[in-house]
Amino acid sequence: MPSAVILVHGLRTSATMWRQQVEDLTARGVPVLAVDLPGHGTRLGERFTLEAAVAAIDAAVTEATATTGRPPYLVGFSLGGYLAIEWAAQHPGRVTGLLAASCGTVPRALVMNTWRLIARVIHTFPDRGRALNDFAVRVFVPPPGAEAIIAGGVALEVMDDVLRALLRLHPLESLGTVSEPVLFVNGQFDHVGLQAGRFLAAARHGRLITIPRATHMVSTTHPALFTAALLDGYTAVSATPTSSRLPDADEDW
Repeated sequence: MPSAVILVHGLRTSATMWRQQVEDLTARGVPVLAVDLPGHGTRLGERFTLEAAVAAIDAAVTEATATTGRPPYLVGFSLGGYLAIEWAAQHPGRVTGLLAASCGTVPRALVMNTWRLIARVIHTFPDRGRALNDFAVRVFVPPPGAEAIIAGGVALEVMDDVLRALLRLHPLESLGTVSEPVLFVNGQFDHVGLQAGRFLAAARHGRLITIPRATHMVSTTHPALFTAALLDGYTAVSATPTSSRLPDADEDW
């Protein structure tokens, strides 16, 4: 059995955001496990802590390794990308490689605290901001990606916990301790990719793929290109060859 792929979602979303990637990987015979972080998806209502989030990744890696007999390939998007970097730094040698998507800026207090303030204002709305969230998703993410993002529920209650937890992370320092290959995947117009060059330089064995015309939600706005990049990274560290060519011939990435 080939190595599994573990998918870790971003803030407010859930494992359902990976619907297209799960379908694509499964169709190619690649075992895949999409994780729900504390306070998200099937774990809505739980408190989010950094320790519990890292433990969720650890449990998924343990399960995937036991199932396939091989170390898995770890993929994280946005919040999931930061957490995947942190987990990999803490647990050397347990995955074949790491894909960190849409997490190319060091969390800083000014930015995080500004978002915390905005989130507190939005949470005063009667629906805690659910309608605003769903409207924004449908504006910026075309179907069926928008529906996949919303399908698992929206984690509105953990915003403050997550933003405070991100301030405890030091991704550039952590990347310097990760010995496995790290593939960075960012959208061309991702506002969280402004320091992509610093992240690439910090990795011992790093590579960067930029998806043209994509924004932050690159895995759902450009799913075929993202899956192709994922398979490219997976195949490079896997003993089982897998075709990574999904996009049409006239698409570039």
